[in-house]
Amino acid sequence: MKIAVLGGGNGSFAAAGDFALQGHEVRLWRRDAAQVAEHRAAGSRIVLKDSNGRHEVQLALVTSDVAAAIHDAELILCPAPAFAQPDIASRIAPHLRDGQVVFLPPATFGSMIFALAARDAGNRATVSFAETGTLPWLTRKHAPFEVAITIRAKRLPVGVFPLHAADRALAVIGRAFPGVTEPCGDALSAALMNAGPIIHPPLIVMNAGPIEHFERWDIHKEGTQASIRRVTDALDTERIVVREGYGYRGPHFPLADHYATEGEQWMYGRGSHDRLTDSGDWRERIVLREHRYMREDLRLGLSLLVSVAELAEVATPLAKAFLAIGGAICGEDFMAEGRSLGALGLGDLNRDQLQTLLREGFAK
Repeated sequence: MKIAVLGGGNGSFAAAGDFALQGHEVRLWRRDAAQVAEHRAAGSRIVLKDSNGRHEVQLALVTSDVAAAIHDAELILCPAPAFAQPDIASRIAPHLRDGQVVFLPPATFGSMIFALAARDAGNRATVSFAETGTLPWLTRKHAPFEVAITIRAKRLPVGVFPLHAADRALAVIGRAFPGVTEPCGDALSAALMNAGPIIHPPLIVMNAGPIEHFERWDIHKEGTQASIRRVTDALDTERIVVREGYGYRGPHFPLADHYATEGEQWMYGRGSHDRLTDSGDWRERIVLREHRYMREDLRLGLSLLVSVAELAEVATPLAKAFLAIGGAICGEDFMAEGRSLGALGLGDLNRDQLQTLLREGFAK
């Protein structure tokens, strides 16, 4: 199938390389024209490393022209950080065409940002927007055009906006991720599967001392201690209670299953945490005020969680506490400046009206 991949980070290169390895026609879009020129000069190839060895794959197109990238693509995949979504959404909005599926893994309710951008651009094409609970690859770039995939996701809960279009959207996404996707309802249900705002805020806030002291620190190894795990589980309980407050049924993919050796298989399958830490790729320098765990998962992810919880009249004291502490670290008001329903333009809706919108979409 024809797939457009948007972005130039770890997830985008993993996606482009992996899809090309599967035999799909892949177009990679990046904003930076100079980096695009360098990639083209290198043959528009990606070196992908995984447990099966080293693979050199050919991309159909590497471009800074977003219209060319998404033209007649059946699937448009955007694994860029949530804070990059408004800009990318505005760029692709005028060019979307009937039948296309925009997939955001994960998204922090970014599917709504892309749908709103298309509506505001006056584009009335019948497009589906979907998101899931995690990036489908545990991955890091090792060089400008080289990416290592430590683990591929085994289960991807996917929600679709509008929900009435879910069957076709899931069929398209399933061709890119065969045997992996699981329908979880509407786009908000999928947003409330996002693991990043649950796992990363405790790790960066409760490890703030060693993160700022050591040149490199693996928050997933030395930073994942029993006390932090207990806090993570408690924060995850808040997420699950919010899901239940909207009537979403299980499985809720509790983060405890990511670390467990028995019970339900989590999104990355068994042993993924140990394989992640054993790879050494997550021993990295983290600048607290700048890192995406702070700017994306804490500021945007937890402000969304708190906002939708308030609409459902569900208490989220830990999420609010991490928002306050993260905001103090960065000298900002994360709740006021984050991704609340109000910031998305949905603040006037009650819960029933929001769920109707999620199901039916915008009026044509």
